[in-house]
Amino acid sequence: MSDVFDLTCELIARPSVTPEDAGCQQLIGNRLAAAGFNCEHLRLGEVDNLWATHGSGAPVLVLLGHTDVVPTGPAENWASDPFKPEVRDGMLYGRGTADMKGSVAAFVVAAEQFVAAHPEHPGTLAVLLTSDEEGDAIDGVRHVARLFSERGQGIDWCITGEPSSTATLGDLLRVGRRGSLSAKLRVKGVQGHVAYPDKARNPIHLAAAALAELTARHWDDGYESFPPTSLQVSNINAGTGANNVIPGELQVMFNLRYNPHWNAAQLETEIGALLDRHGLDYELNWHRSGEPFYTPEGRLRSVAREVLAEFAGAAPEESTGGGTSDARFIAPLGAQCIEVGPVNASIHQVDENVRVADLEALPALYRRLVERLLA
Repeated sequence: MSDVFDLTCELIARPSVTPEDAGCQQLIGNRLAAAGFNCEHLRLGEVDNLWATHGSGAPVLVLLGHTDVVPTGPAENWASDPFKPEVRDGMLYGRGTADMKGSVAAFVVAAEQFVAAHPEHPGTLAVLLTSDEEGDAIDGVRHVARLFSERGQGIDWCITGEPSSTATLGDLLRVGRRGSLSAKLRVKGVQGHVAYPDKARNPIHLAAAALAELTARHWDDGYESFPPTSLQVSNINAGTGANNVIPGELQVMFNLRYNPHWNAAQLETEIGALLDRHGLDYELNWHRSGEPFYTPEGRLRSVAREVLAEFAGAAPEESTGGGTSDARFIAPLGAQCIEVGPVNASIHQVDENVRVADLEALPALYRRLVERLLA
C-alpha cells in the first residue's frame, strides 16, 4: 500500500480517545522533524498539541487537524476491532479513518513531499494538531490560539482536514461554520404537595410561557450562505419521580447554532432579558463553544475551488453547514479558513470507514493546494 495508507493505519492503531493522543503526535513530529520542520510540542493541561513549521515569514499557511477520536461504543458492535485497521471491499475501517486520522496522515505526506520539492519556498508551511477537538476543546486549539495571539503569531490561511465531502472526494468546500452557544438554565420554585398548590411555586408552570416564547422565536432569515439561527432544547428535568410532589426547581439545557448576524454576548443578553420579562427566579450558565466564522471570496477560496473541481470533476458546493470545528479558534486571528477532507458519511458511527482510493488521493489534493498558495 501507499505511504499515506501505512501512516493512517499506524495512527488508527493508537487508541487516542479524546483527550488522549496515545503517541500519535510524537510519531508525526518525528517524521516532520526528519523532513526539516521545526516542531514544538505544547502540553497544555492534559492535552497534547503539535506546532510544526517549515520556512519563515508571510504568508503563513496552516494545515489544521486533530489526533483524538470519539469513543467507539461497544466494540462488539463493530465488524472488526475499531483500533485494528482492516480493509474490506475497498474501504478502510477503524475509528478515526475519516475523522480525521486519514486527513492528518495526508497532511504529513503532502507536507513532506512539498518541502522536498520546494525546500526554499516562500512563506511558512505549518501543521497544527491537537488531541482535544472531540472533547471539551479547552486546552487544544482554543488555548494554542491564545498563545499565538500573545506571541504575535500571524496566520493568513488555514486548511482544516475535517471530513467535508458528501458523496465523492472534493464535492464540497466548507467556507464557514455557525457559532455554538450552550446554556444550562435552573428555574427556582418552591416544592410542595400537589393538593396544596397555594403553598408551593411550580417552576414548570412558571417557566412554561418563557420557554414557549424562547423556542418559538424567529431569530433571523439567515446570512449569505448560512442558514437561519436556531435554538433547540436538548433536556428538561424536574421533580422527585413522585406524581404528588410539586418540584422545587426545573433544569433546562438548550443550544443555539447561530450565523454572523449574532455573537454570543448578544444572544446571552437577549435571552436573559426574555427570562427577566417573565419574572423568573433563575440561574443561567453559558458555555461558548465558538463564534461563527466565514471566509469571503479571496485567494484561499478561489484556489480551493479550482483544485477541488479538478479532483471532483465539477465545481464543489460551497457550504457553511454542519456543526463546528477548531477553525473557529483560528479565524479570529485574522486567518481565512476552509475545510477540505474525505466523505463524512460514517463519522462517529460504528464501523467508521474511508474509501482507500480517496485516502490515497488526499496527499496530492493537499499538496496541490499548498503549491498553489506557497510555491
